[in-house]
Amino acid sequence: MKLTIERAALLKALAHVQSVVERRNTIPILSNVLVTAHKGRLSLAATDMDLAITESVEASASKTGSTTAPAHTLYEIVRKLPDGAQVELETASDDSSLVIRAGRSRFTLQCLPAADFPAMSEGDLPHRFQLPAADLKGIIDRTRFAISNEETRYYLNGIYFHAATVAGTQVLRGVATDGHRLARVEVPLPKGAGEIPGVIVPRKTVGEVRKLLDESDGTVDVELSDTRIRFSSGNVTLVSKLIDGTFPDYERVIPTGNDKVLNVPCKEFAHAVDRVSTISTEKSRAIKLAVAKGVVTLSATSPDAGSATEEIEVEYKDTALEIGFNSRYLLDITEQIAGAEARFLMADAGSPTLVRDGADESALYVLMPMRV
Repeated sequence: MKLTIERAALLKALAHVQSVVERRNTIPILSNVLVTAHKGRLSLAATDMDLAITESVEASASKTGSTTAPAHTLYEIVRKLPDGAQVELETASDDSSLVIRAGRSRFTLQCLPAADFPAMSEGDLPHRFQLPAADLKGIIDRTRFAISNEETRYYLNGIYFHAATVAGTQVLRGVATDGHRLARVEVPLPKGAGEIPGVIVPRKTVGEVRKLLDESDGTVDVELSDTRIRFSSGNVTLVSKLIDGTFPDYERVIPTGNDKVLNVPCKEFAHAVDRVSTISTEKSRAIKLAVAKGVVTLSATSPDAGSATEEIEVEYKDTALEIGFNSRYLLDITEQIAGAEARFLMADAGSPTLVRDGADESALYVLMPMRV
C-alpha cells in the first residue's frame, strides 16, 4: 500500500475514527485503525465491537492495499505535522509496519494484519429514513445531559427514540432520564419513520454522532432494526448496537396537574442559581427557591461555608411556595432553554416540577425536587 494525502483531510478523518477506539484494550487489534488505500480514496475504520465507524477521503494511491496501525499514535503524529504538509503512507513489503513521511519527518509504526480486523455484523436494517442534521442535533443537545451514568440501570444509559402522535401530528421523540430529571424533545416525524421500533441509542454512540453533526448541514440517513442502528452523513458511516432493554414508561412521571406557573428571565435566573450555589455543599448541591408574588428568593446554606441569598423579579401570581432543587440539575435544564423565559409549572414542594421553554413548545423537562 502506498498513498499520498493532504494533512488536513487525513487529520479530520482520523479525529473522527480514533475517538471510537478505547484507550485501554485487552484485544490489541481493537487499538488499531484499519487503513485501506483504494484508487483515488483512503478509507479509515475503527471499532470497539459495540460501535464501528468508517470514513473515506480523497487520496492519491499508487499502490492499493490495507493494514492496521495504532489509532491514537497515528492521530498524534498527523496532528503534530505542519499545516499544508503532504503525508505519504506506505506499508513495508511484509506489511509488518507502516511508514509515515512528511517533509523531513519519518515515522515507522508496527502494524497488525488487516485480515485480523473484526467486521461488525449489521444484519438486516428494515427501517430507513432521512432526518435533517439540525433536528438530530437538537434532540441530542437538549436531552443528553439527562442520560444516566448508573450502570446498574443500563436501560437509562442512552437516548430513547420512538415515533409518537401529539394532537393528531406525528413526531419523532428523543427522551433521556436518570431518575432525577427527564428531558423530552420532539421533531417532525421523517417520512419512513412511522413504523420504527422504540430504540435506546447508547451514550457513547450519541456522543460520536454529535461530533459528526458539527460538519453536516444537510440530512442524515438513518437505518435501524431492533438491535442495530446506522447513521450515514457525507463520507462517514457509523454503526452501533442498541441497548437491549426496555425504557420505562416515562409518561407516568410527567406531571399534568401542575397549576402554579412561574415565569423567570432565564439567563438572569441561571446566573443567580450559579452564584448562590457556590455556598451549597458539594454532595447535595441543594438550593432553595422561595416563590412569592412577583419575586423569587434563592438561598443556600452550608455548615462549613455559610449562607447566600439572591432575589430576582419574576412573573408569579399564585400562593407562596418553597421548593428545593439540585442546583446542577437546575442549571443543566436552563442551559437548554433557547427563549428569554423559562416557565416552571409546580404543584407543591414534594412533586415533580415541569419546565418549558417560553419560545419552544417542542421540548419539556421534568425535575424532581429535593428536601432542603
